[in-house]
Amino acid sequence: MAKVLENQRITDDFYLMKVEEENNAEMGQFYMLRAWDKYPILSRPISVFDSDGKTVSFLYKIVGQGTEIFKGLEPGDEIKIDGPHGNGFPDANGKIALVGGGVGVAPLYLTAKRLKAANPDAVVDMYLGFSGEPMLVDRYEAVADSVTVNVGGFVTDDIDPTKYDVIMTCGPEIMMKVLYKKCVSVGAAAPLYVSMENRMACGIGACLVCTCKTSGGNKRACKDGPVMLGSEVFGNE
Repeated sequence: MAKVLENQRITDDFYLMKVEEENNAEMGQFYMLRAWDKYPILSRPISVFDSDGKTVSFLYKIVGQGTEIFKGLEPGDEIKIDGPHGNGFPDANGKIALVGGGVGVAPLYLTAKRLKAANPDAVVDMYLGFSGEPMLVDRYEAVADSVTVNVGGFVTDDIDPTKYDVIMTCGPEIMMKVLYKKCVSVGAAAPLYVSMENRMACGIGACLVCTCKTSGGNKRACKDGPVMLGSEVFGNE
């Protein structure tokens, strides 16, 4: 069990929870979180927002019974966290674009921070799309070279894929698919890595709930992903 250190309301729908837990979380990974005994039955997969080895933070959206329980947690409360799970974003250098939409912005904070720490000469530009109130923009600005915010529109309109060596994205599947098609249409050479936010039950690849179709056959978002090449996920459509 991990101890809750902070559980801060960010907007009407989003909270940022920090827990005390020794960890080796990497950018783009996730945990299975549970703050109840028997019901709801399933734990909730939540991306890692930040980690320093001693603590791990989660940016989550209130979407149902599980996250409603999470928002009621207070400092000192205990929560079961299982992880980190999954294959995250790869290390990269050069000019890098991170594109997020909605709750998909969550894993991009640690990703930007780790990329800059590993490769100080790398240029990390962030593109964040929100349907409502923008959140944590100052935090993202502190770890990236530039941050472009789009509210109520299409954040994919703001990026020129030909300017980048690597592109990484997380958000609604339709947003990532549009970005992939844009990369193809303009002949971008940069590989596009997508983080699949499929529904998950176990988080370790046993239940197959999160299976998605790829050019290499069916793959599990939790075990084979959540990060995969966009060409693998969308290239055969």
